[in-house]
Amino acid sequence: MMKILVTGGAGFIGRWVTKRLLEDQHHVWVVDNLANSSTTNIEEFIYYDHFQGFTKGDIKDKGVIEDLFKKGEFDICYHLAASINVQDSIDDPSTTFENDTIGTFHVLELCKKYNTKLVFMSTCMVYDQAQSEKGISELDPIKPASPYAGAKIAAENMVLSYYHAYGLPVVVVRPFNTYGPFQKTGGEGGVVAIFIHHQLAGKSLNIYGDGTQTRDLLYVEDCADFVVTAGYSDQANGQIINAGTGRDIAIHDLASLIAKDASRIRHVEHIHPQSEIPKLLCNYEKARRLLNWEPKVSLEKGIKRTEQWIKASTGKKEASGS
Repeated sequence: MMKILVTGGAGFIGRWVTKRLLEDQHHVWVVDNLANSSTTNIEEFIYYDHFQGFTKGDIKDKGVIEDLFKKGEFDICYHLAASINVQDSIDDPSTTFENDTIGTFHVLELCKKYNTKLVFMSTCMVYDQAQSEKGISELDPIKPASPYAGAKIAAENMVLSYYHAYGLPVVVVRPFNTYGPFQKTGGEGGVVAIFIHHQLAGKSLNIYGDGTQTRDLLYVEDCADFVVTAGYSDQANGQIINAGTGRDIAIHDLASLIAKDASRIRHVEHIHPQSEIPKLLCNYEKARRLLNWEPKVSLEKGIKRTEQWIKASTGKKEASGS
């Protein structure tokens, strides 16, 4: 039983990481500035015995974060708080850099001070496109095609430097495109959630460009399992580790799978084509070897679960009049 802090714990992936940690009987604190999340994502956790509470706070606010570290004396910090929108990072790189790089530095300094292991949530968007049918491994080239990717790479390097310079236990995790329940269905959401939402609302499914770009889509509970397991593992310390399914799908094929009607699909001009990665396919062999991890939920099953959640959450909003 450990004491654990989850930054960004009210967000999409963060709430699933928090849930898994609570189910594993750990004492869990959550901090989130709610810029891209909601307390409704974690309201069920107040009934968990080991949930230690939620703090509305920004990771750039040193006082708020240090108070948490002083009180919690954390064994692990799962650091998920970040600006995550690629297009926003191109339009406003300063905010993304401040949140994803400077904010990470503040958390890292506190982890060093209090000897807390850090699991840093990075992204597959740091990579260049897959060149092999085996997919992208941790040894493949990186390419910061957006300020978001650049900020994450900078933060990764700082995190790993604390492992080498100070012996601080850290892990950098790079999940591929994660989707599932609790993901936003609007502009800041993921492609699966947006497509399903539009399908259920009778709207067209808009695809940037010709739709041949591919994504390796990881179901969120599989992602949370991976992230949590990386924190538990001493073998993961000092490592960068991917997680995905080893299967990619073209965005046009994904739209067809969800819409079931080609006439509902529209191709639109890409807003920032320079940030597009043509082929994202994960090689997760390292995660299998180090963590004994592999994905369990197929794309078809994950889409079905996500659709059921979106239907239910839409029904709740309509019933409440919101």
